[in-house]
Amino acid sequence: MKTILTIAGSDCSGGAGIQADLKTIGAHGLYGMSVITAVTVQNTVGVKRVEPMESGLVEEQLRAVFEDIMPDAVKIGMVVTKKNIEAVARVLTEYKRPGKGPFVVLDPVLISTSGKKLLQDDAEEALKEQLFGISDMITPNLPEACHIGNTRIMSPQQREEVAKDMARRYGCSVLIKGGHGDVGADDLLFHFKKDRCTWYSSEKIDSQNNHGTGCTLSSAIACNMALGMTMEQAVENAKEYITGALRDGLNLGHGNGPLNHFFQK
Repeated sequence: MKTILTIAGSDCSGGAGIQADLKTIGAHGLYGMSVITAVTVQNTVGVKRVEPMESGLVEEQLRAVFEDIMPDAVKIGMVVTKKNIEAVARVLTEYKRPGKGPFVVLDPVLISTSGKKLLQDDAEEALKEQLFGISDMITPNLPEACHIGNTRIMSPQQREEVAKDMARRYGCSVLIKGGHGDVGADDLLFHFKKDRCTWYSSEKIDSQNNHGTGCTLSSAIACNMALGMTMEQAVENAKEYITGALRDGLNLGHGNGPLNHFFQK
């Protein structure tokens, strides 16, 4: 059985973070492992509190996993602090081997949907300089891509230019997610090694129950890469999974509710 490690924060309401990741991994029939970087107090209405884990404990969790069960793929989500980033980078650098994996996909969690800042001020540069470079793919949404690229992303051509610039700057593939756009939910993948752009067009599902979509998509990509798919196919299948989980129409809570990770096709 293929194994997936998620490195992320805990969402007590179950819709995002570690909980969403493990549900996604289970839905793909794979074995999930987790390293918790923070405990959050949140629900479908918003994030009320974020308590980061002590970096030494994060590193010990990572080493406990890697020393015993080498993951086939790793998903990185919310890391919160500079010290946590340094701990993750230190362990991944030690165990990751060029061309041999594990495949690493990083979702650069900067701000929650409700507007809560999820990355400390001194941690952003560390995230970019220490974790982007050892990731195989980063998956910013449109606002995150604008922020990281210090630009406005408007036309498809501009998105391609930003994706290429980010990929070449950090040496990784870039998936710019289009769900925050006004029309459609078109995602753009720039494959760093192939130097090639691929667009994925899909309808924008009219639902407020989209809590955890970013976590879920990046976890699904990690699962598909562990299963041996090409990067392009991994993204395509992950988008299909997200679409199905959104379209299922699960309606829980009083705000932005979660997806149904176990929807029936």
